Amino acid sequence: MNTEIYQKLTELAFKKSKPFCYHCYEVALTGVCKTCGSDDLMRLVDGVGCEYGTDWVVKHILETELKAVDLEESFEQTVRECFPETTTVGWREFDTVTLLKEQDPVSWCCALSDYESQEADEGNIVSFDRGTNYYWARDVEELIEREP
Repeated sequence: MNTEIYQKLTELAFKKSKPFCYHCYEVALTGVCKTCGSDDLMRLVDGVGCEYGTDWVVKHILETELKAVDLEESFEQTVRECFPETTTVGWREFDTVTLLKEQDPVSWCCALSDYESQEADEGNIVSFDRGTNYYWARDVEELIEREP
């Protein structure tokens, strides 16, 4: 996880949510509930809900503002750029990507995994949920920059 980007996303999460006292069920914009005096506050996102912490707000922002990377599609495109579009086997021509995926699915999965690791190591894609979803780093940075 890119901690610098995540820190900026956390700041954005604070901007897009409000402190909320669940006990009194009211917004506490000062950081302390005016009714009960508690500073043990949740974060509220209007129309979405409230919960402790900001991780869920970050997840919500990413899911609603960006499209997760389709690694399979991106890898296929890379393969198409690096290898001929068709491969001849005997007297027949086959789509190279389809041939690779169908004839050696284990090798395809290994290559896809290597592609994912390489893209993450180079900082092209980032994940904030241990690899369940990846986002293009440039898209996340643009999201952070365009928010006031």
